[in-house]
Amino acid sequence: FQVGDRCYDEKMYDAAKLLYNNVSNFGRLASTLVHLGEYQAAVDGARKANSTRTWKEVCFACVDGKEFRLAQMCGLHIVVHADELEELINYYQDRGYFEELITMLEAALGLERAHMGMFTELAILYSKFKPQKMREHLELFWSRVNIPKVLRAAEQAHLWAELVFLYDKYEEYDNAIITMMNHPSDAWKEGQFKDIITKVANVELYYKAIQFYLEFKPLLLNDLLIVLSPRLDHSRAVNFFSKDAMQYASESKDTELAEELLQWFLQEDKKECFAACLFTCYDLLRPDVVLETAWRHNIMDFSMPYFIQVMREYLSKVRPSGPPPIRVQSSPSQ
Repeated sequence: FQVGDRCYDEKMYDAAKLLYNNVSNFGRLASTLVHLGEYQAAVDGARKANSTRTWKEVCFACVDGKEFRLAQMCGLHIVVHADELEELINYYQDRGYFEELITMLEAALGLERAHMGMFTELAILYSKFKPQKMREHLELFWSRVNIPKVLRAAEQAHLWAELVFLYDKYEEYDNAIITMMNHPSDAWKEGQFKDIITKVANVELYYKAIQFYLEFKPLLLNDLLIVLSPRLDHSRAVNFFSKDAMQYASESKDTELAEELLQWFLQEDKKECFAACLFTCYDLLRPDVVLETAWRHNIMDFSMPYFIQVMREYLSKVRPSGPPPIRVQSSPSQ
């Protein structure tokens, strides 16, 4: 052993190779062979030595020599050790060999000793370098990855659909819904949205979802409301839609539509909404129609602020310029 080690230290690798081979010191033999560029023989020596240290040494030497097929053969004996995985991944990544690293981890998933770290790191690599493969990987192996780590990777890579998928599996339903609403073109799917929205903890998200559908998918709003109805505060929902309907009527510039909305509020006994609509649609409404409607339904009190404003505007138009006339009040005795 000592003679072989002295030859090795003096870089007399051919002599060291003979000596290590004669004494069956396969670990040192493998180390010697990589220095000689005999990578296949080094892999054979590592297999006989069967130690993680030797596998790593030969693997890294093969990577440096761009013998990636042989490096993978060694790497498959390393990745099954969770505490060795990070060093191996960094060795490949630091040299820019992402494709080769991904290929090795893909081959390793079928190993009997495959562990969570392997599935997790491959998912992270997909998010960075092969995002088109990440969704399929997650659908197959989501239960075998470290979801918080992969969530962070998906978010950093702006993979919103994959992020929603992971939030759903991790039972973070609120975050899943928020992500879909924030990134609808990438992440929103009707069936998935309706399934997850019923599981959220924050009921405020119901009303945000309603607003989202009004803006993004108005034709599908009824389907959403059917799903939400068991947990909605119906009074609040009506007020929510009333506000939106008033805004729509105002922007429509359609007098008939605005007056029909007033009638609907009265039919639903929504006097406060009636009063609010008078100002939201102020420029569209005909004062005589409002007056008759208010008188017939005995809600003059709710209409009076509107009529005061109408009268003020009318007087400002017909009153002559100059200071207003002085009003003389009669004394009680007169």
